Amino acid sequence: MSMNSHKRDFSANARLPGIFALAACIGVVSTLAAFVLLNLIRLFTNLFFFGALSFADRSPAGNTLGLWVIGVPVIGGLIVGLMARYGSEKIRGHGIPEAIEAILFGKSKMSPKVAVLKPLSSGIVIGSGGPFGAEGPIIMTGGALGSLIAQCVKVTSAERKTLLVAGAAAGMTAVFGTPVAAVLLAVELLLFEWRPRSFLPVAVACAVAGFARALFFGAGPLFPLQTAAPDGWSLISCVIAGLLSGALASGLSAALYKTEDLFGKLPIHWMWWPALGGIVVGIGGWLEPRALGVGYDVIGDLLHQHIVLQAALVLLAVKAVMWVVALGSGTSGGVLAPLLMLGAGLGTVLAHWLPGNQPALWPLVCMAATLGATLGAPLTAIVFAFGLTHDGNALLPLLTATLIAHGFSTVVMRRSIMTEKIARRGYHIYREYGVDPLERHYVDEVMTASVESIDAGLTIADAQYTFFGANQVRRAYPVVCDGAVLGVADRALLDRFCSADGVDKRSAYLADVFDQTAPAYALPSETCRLVATRLAVHNLERLPVVADRKTMRLVGIVSRSDLVKPSLSHFEEEHKRERFRRLAPSLGKRRFAPARKTG
Repeated sequence: MSMNSHKRDFSANARLPGIFALAACIGVVSTLAAFVLLNLIRLFTNLFFFGALSFADRSPAGNTLGLWVIGVPVIGGLIVGLMARYGSEKIRGHGIPEAIEAILFGKSKMSPKVAVLKPLSSGIVIGSGGPFGAEGPIIMTGGALGSLIAQCVKVTSAERKTLLVAGAAAGMTAVFGTPVAAVLLAVELLLFEWRPRSFLPVAVACAVAGFARALFFGAGPLFPLQTAAPDGWSLISCVIAGLLSGALASGLSAALYKTEDLFGKLPIHWMWWPALGGIVVGIGGWLEPRALGVGYDVIGDLLHQHIVLQAALVLLAVKAVMWVVALGSGTSGGVLAPLLMLGAGLGTVLAHWLPGNQPALWPLVCMAATLGATLGAPLTAIVFAFGLTHDGNALLPLLTATLIAHGFSTVVMRRSIMTEKIARRGYHIYREYGVDPLERHYVDEVMTASVESIDAGLTIADAQYTFFGANQVRRAYPVVCDGAVLGVADRALLDRFCSADGVDKRSAYLADVFDQTAPAYALPSETCRLVATRLAVHNLERLPVVADRKTMRLVGIVSRSDLVKPSLSHFEEEHKRERFRRLAPSLGKRRFAPARKTG
């Protein structure tokens, strides 16, 4: 067997098949939850705007309430404020930050109240005209269901996180029919790692939800679209569209949290804030009825250029104000659908001026770019836009504009709309992540192989004199009995043993020091990260390295200082600047010969 046979591209996990099975079940449950949520939205839309007890898919824009429409979102906001006050405060907001907070700071535990109240409250808010989508609520609802299922079985916190994210991503798949984008959302926004143990179960849940969705909602893209292949001028247009989409995303995020601050200064309890925000929503809905509710039909019309420029400008302005005020008031709703509409509206406006003969392309491009810049998840936005339309010709413009918008927002904004709310609660989230240097290296690469040990048959007095006296060379030594490691002895350990019962035990043997405890040790095949964790858990400075668990034969010793070595190498990779070649070395030293005299 090769000496490097223990080194793998990915860590092995024997529990993965069981997690797969749970993730598949969660995919089905999340699809059912999405079906329930969308029907709740339809039920409350018919109830609030048409006075009918029906699940028919009707837009609130077709209401005939006149000025009375202003009061409908107020009633919805009041109901949700009461639900948040006396039910669960966790239903406030658009769902994704709450899911992230539960993952990173709550051991991925979510309550049954959230699983029930979040879809109900979102159905009431959106059904009463709230300018939101169903994706944020279903992400939180699916995450809560995944967490609850995980809490019913014996799993680790990391596995519970995977199942929570599986439920969230499966819910998004069920609503939009975009399983690949949902997996990318999990990777870019929720998992905070790239490991088969987490990525694969999430992908399984999304795949199951994608197939199950066809039974409830039918197959095919939500907004089918086909644009022409981009021409050379499209690159310039992509740059312009990307920059303006990034500016729109940054402006919306800043306006949202400024509005939230204004609500925070009101001298009334936050329970009443959604009702106050509902006043603005109602006025906006009276001025522009198509800005009410989810607005999937409006997004489709914008993508297919069925809305003229002037109407798109009004819709963009009204929807933006309604969404910012409503979400800033702390009501329950999502962000994806409003961002899609606002981005598509921007693209409709820009299509009249951008270079190139591609007016149908830019609503889709700006839609994805605005979404990617706002969420800080550009790959999700690109694949999401493709999944919604199945427009392959748009992939290159989508890639270019979305990455430019994302770059713009990362320079301008300290945090995304996803993390700002969490930061305001005192938790900082760093969204960049890479492979831990300690994960890339193994114990046999950093350990000290030449080790001096002490025989367990030596008395404590002799050991103290020989190894821990005036001529002490090392701080600690492994203790070995018949070739097997019993533990590591240092001066403090021996002194504590001798003075434990007030009896002089210096005549005892070293073996007696370790006869009550199993030794902590490391294996050559273990990663430095695992050993660093073991040192921290046991509050140790060093561990003996043994050949295997059966023989416990000593092969080395690893200390905390040894584990610094991979980090030092990583630091040099990140900060040490080097030049190995010079381009055109004679350019700076070229000498010109004087001109020859003629004549």
